[in-house]
Amino acid sequence: MDNLPQIVHNAAMMTLLGGGSVDKSDLGHALEIASVLVAADGGANIAFDWDIKPDAIIGDLDSVEILRATKLDVAMVFVEDQNSNDLEKCLKVAPARVVLGVGFFGGRLDHQLAAFNALSKELERCVVLVGEQDIVFRVPQSLSLKLREGDRVSLFPMSPCDARSTGLNWALDELAFQPNGQIGCSNAAVGGDMNVQIRSGDMLMILPKHLLKDAINAVCHALAISTRVD
Repeated sequence: MDNLPQIVHNAAMMTLLGGGSVDKSDLGHALEIASVLVAADGGANIAFDWDIKPDAIIGDLDSVEILRATKLDVAMVFVEDQNSNDLEKCLKVAPARVVLGVGFFGGRLDHQLAAFNALSKELERCVVLVGEQDIVFRVPQSLSLKLREGDRVSLFPMSPCDARSTGLNWALDELAFQPNGQIGCSNAAVGGDMNVQIRSGDMLMILPKHLLKDAINAVCHALAISTRVD
């Protein structure tokens, strides 16, 4: 996009702000990790209310308060595509390989489901959505993560999925995962290294929010993305 600011175009990491439920402290934590802020359409209004200026606003711009955006001289990138949601529009336009999304949980349930659908399509990027208690991301083909005993690990298939695991109380091996059948909610780590392999299909992993940085590093390592957060 010609009007995408260079700071967004060149960013290796970015924070996306949606228009759902979001805690200001979660946004602040995300910005400490990924300081470039892109608002997904109406997510900009939340930023404005908190006196935060996004680096860009991306979407079909039907929810953003245009006068406030214009007054603050925020770059607005119009994406006309009624077949994609706000998260997909941002991911389509902004090339950062590591993306933290806040404000995509809560609010309308159909929007939240659409965000999960968008996650399942991201094969080569580390995209992590942050909620009140949880983080959600697409599991790469092979994921290794060091966890404490009892850490909650939930897995939800977005398509028929064949998976293997070590380091979980209940192994994933030989289970026929699918959205309207076998799912993997409320599993738990035995402690130490957890390894999950996805042999086919698309799987989302849901972890407690305190594991955000560990999850980012694990997914980046799995996808050969050089970014690391401390």
